[in-house]
Amino acid sequence: MTHEEYTLQQISVFLDNRPGTLSEVARYLADRGINLRALSLAETRDFGTVRLIVADTKTCSDALSNSGYHHIITDVIAVAVEDRPGGMADVLELLAEELIDVEYVYATVMTVDSHAIIILRVNDTLKAGMILASKGIRLMKEKEIASL
Repeated sequence: MTHEEYTLQQISVFLDNRPGTLSEVARYLADRGINLRALSLAETRDFGTVRLIVADTKTCSDALSNSGYHHIITDVIAVAVEDRPGGMADVLELLAEELIDVEYVYATVMTVDSHAIIILRVNDTLKAGMILASKGIRLMKEKEIASL
């Protein structure tokens, strides 16, 4: 298994913390046909960070650049977890046992084969992916996420 087989590219967009900025970027992307597959918003007093998983990372990044939105691309992993109480906890415990640091996690609205999909940013995507795959945990590929 290679790093590219199970990592996704996440786009983090930095926005001023003022009314309407999230709706502006959402409308801007929608008007360009960019489909959001997952979204997370973290905010501070002065700015917010919108984390996006999209069907076409390059198209989205180009569109954001063309409009002056400051953004970065980060590798994350998408994991299918059993959609039941404790499903996510089971995955997180496997990572904790191997001393993998989870920097943040968020969920998508998508499911596959009655499994919820969570997005994980970890300190070592290669090790995390190998550990989870060896334990039979399904890692979602970028093409799979885009097609859901």
